[in-house]
Amino acid sequence: MLKLVGAAYVIYLGVQAIRHRADARLALTAPDKVRAASPWRAVWAGFVVGATNPKTIVFFAAFLPQFMNDAAPATPQLLFLGLLFSLLALCQDSIVALLAGQARAWFARSPKRLDHMSVTGGVAMVGLGTTLALQGGAKA
Repeated sequence: MLKLVGAAYVIYLGVQAIRHRADARLALTAPDKVRAASPWRAVWAGFVVGATNPKTIVFFAAFLPQFMNDAAPATPQLLFLGLLFSLLALCQDSIVALLAGQARAWFARSPKRLDHMSVTGGVAMVGLGTTLALQGGAKA
C-alpha cells in the first residue's frame, strides 16, 4: 500500500511540474518578484544545515577513522581530515555553482528551454511513478 501511495505522489509531482512549467520561466524573467536571501545568509544557512545533519555526523564517524593512525592523538587527525574534507567539498561546490551560473545564462537566452525541461522532468516522474506502481511485489 505504501508503495502505491508513494507512486501516486511521484505521479502527482510530475503532473504538477508539467502544469506549472511556466513558473521557472517567470522567476527567470522577473527576478524582482522572487525574494532572495543575501549570499552570506545563504552560505550560513547551508553551513548550519550541513553541520547539524545527522547523516553528515554518521558519515564522519564511520568514514574518517579508517584513515587515522592509532599511534597518534585522535583529535588533531579528525580536525585535519574534517578540514580537508571541507576544503574538497568547497572546491566541488564552487565548480557546481559556476556551472549553475552558466546554465542560468543558457536558459536566460531562451526561457522556453525551462518549459521544456519542466515538461521533460514531469514526464520522467510520471513514468517513474507508473513503473513503480506496476512493479511486482517483493520476492522472497
